[in-house]
Amino acid sequence: MEQALVPFTVAISDADLSNLVDRLHRTRWPEAEPVADWSQGVPLDYLQSLCAYWADGYDWRAREARINAFAQFKTSIDSLGVHFLHVRSPNADALPLVLTHGWPGSIVEFMDVIGPLTDPAAHGGDPADAFHVVCPSLPGYGFSDKPTATGWGVERIGQAWAELMARLGYDRYGAQGGDWGAAVTTNIGLTDPEHVAGIHLNMVTARPNAEDLADLTDSEQASIASLQHYQDWDSGYSKQQSTRPQTVGYALADSPAGQCGWILEKFWSWTDTDGDPVAALGADRILDNVMLYWLSGTAASSARLYWESFRRGRSGTVEVPTGVSIFPKEIFRASRRWAERQFTDIRQWHELDAGGHFAAFEQPETFVDEIRSFFRLVR
Repeated sequence: MEQALVPFTVAISDADLSNLVDRLHRTRWPEAEPVADWSQGVPLDYLQSLCAYWADGYDWRAREARINAFAQFKTSIDSLGVHFLHVRSPNADALPLVLTHGWPGSIVEFMDVIGPLTDPAAHGGDPADAFHVVCPSLPGYGFSDKPTATGWGVERIGQAWAELMARLGYDRYGAQGGDWGAAVTTNIGLTDPEHVAGIHLNMVTARPNAEDLADLTDSEQASIASLQHYQDWDSGYSKQQSTRPQTVGYALADSPAGQCGWILEKFWSWTDTDGDPVAALGADRILDNVMLYWLSGTAASSARLYWESFRRGRSGTVEVPTGVSIFPKEIFRASRRWAERQFTDIRQWHELDAGGHFAAFEQPETFVDEIRSFFRLVR
């Protein structure tokens, strides 16, 4: 039934886990890179070390139990099964909040913030800041179904999330996202303004116009330089995924080491971790995220979101209240004056001192503070 909310539990078979370990032990490695840094990609010894731990030290059953500690469901929207966490606050008047991840992220990005968001009193906060948290897996990601037809771009996902919140009985809610989650959240603001109290973004892709380029501040010049570096050295993955996602999917779906390296490079490049994401974030947490791609076989289906959405212009002016958190290691750090052309009611604009693209994952306390402070303005 399209409207049914079916309880869901992650239950990976022993055979799937054994197959993973066997594949890791039989990895056919390339030779080492002829450079002493990451300029050609993930260094061989770095990836081998993480994969060795993945095969022989990582405890999926413990990590699976951690995910299953949160209430999970699936429901069908437009004939597509959507997996989501739904964690209600003990505070009955909490504000519903939908959190949306991007690529190469997943719902595990939010594991450390759900508790403080839903039950602030238990984490040293004010009960008035409580949220009912809804955290869906994007179509083609994690335990959501893989679209079997085209059309599931960020606009349609935004409409699906609005339907999901209505189905859960929430007629007024907030939305938050980064990466593709920011695009989805922006589209929620565009298409469901009568129900959205406000949106919060930790990635804004607003670009300067010709007039801006003639009069850039120092900060804006740094942003332009960062974008140029991304286009020159860091965007090959997006070109591949936005043009030929099926082709890269064959390799990533067949090789866990390949899938791990494809994702790990972005955790190195886009996080504020002094060039050592495993040491800073923890091998278990990084592998939790990789596992949601490997176990679900979503290398190709997740990449298709780029094919669906990458070349489409982001049109429309967002008039709902908006909060923005700019972290220093974000891929691209928009200027407020650039953003104000698309978001006409920016109530909060904070530029932080630490953190990167995966804000909730890297800086959970700051992330929670940012969400709380913005939504106090619109509750």
